[in-house]
Amino acid sequence: MNRKKFLSTFGLAGLFLALPKVANAKQMEIKQFHFKDDGKIPNSKYSLLVYKNAFSERNTAGAKWLEDTFAANNWTNSWRNGIYDFHHYHSTSHEVLGVYSGAALVHLGGEQGEKVNIEAGDIIIIPAGVGHKNLGGSNLGIVGAYPDGRSWDINKGLDGERPAADKNIAALPIPEADPLSGKEMPESWTNA
Repeated sequence: MNRKKFLSTFGLAGLFLALPKVANAKQMEIKQFHFKDDGKIPNSKYSLLVYKNAFSERNTAGAKWLEDTFAANNWTNSWRNGIYDFHHYHSTSHEVLGVYSGAALVHLGGEQGEKVNIEAGDIIIIPAGVGHKNLGGSNLGIVGAYPDGRSWDINKGLDGERPAADKNIAALPIPEADPLSGKEMPESWTNA
């Protein structure tokens, strides 16, 4: 199969329709967001990706499914919890968040970014440098993981974080595989 022709014909969503392990592929919607450096939050040249309705498992079974799926695609060093309620970003790793319960409104990309509703069944791939903050929700359960099990840091857009954070971000490789599909990262990453 000519992957580039397939992607140009059917788009990124077409890639997931061909994957049997994605539980709700026919109903999944993929949203891409690009955020510019706002002087505090560096953001990224890569797209933040939100896979809406990407899987059907919920609660403890959903958390286990996410951990197993992410690990099978080499996104490890996982944890279960929520999203911090302050703007923050990571400079030492990209991050994937899988929502296994509840819902929340998250602010992505810093103060000048976008507010996005997330809910159980969604997966968010956050490039290093992209700000994210929980604005409030209900019963939010998240599994987070990192490509190659990388260690992560927390930056808040404070004076003195940059240029060290910028150097860390620039040195990071593109992950070898998408955390959900296990295929190559989308073109919005590989051609950025």
